[in-house]
Amino acid sequence: MPAVVDKETCTGCGACVKICPQDAIKMVDGKAVVNEDCIDCGQCVDECPVEAIEME
Repeated sequence: MPAVVDKETCTGCGACVKICPQDAIKMVDGKAVVNEDCIDCGQCVDECPVEAIEME
């Protein structure tokens, strides 16, 4: 299961996009969106300054 972004909490800073080793996160309408290339590494969860990403 890929990481999940809380759209209300996400500030669109892009930190997760930069840290993702799979390029599985893109910015869409100013918010992070995780695609099926996610390998559940958790780096984005640790990197997010507002804790908007979690692993399911």
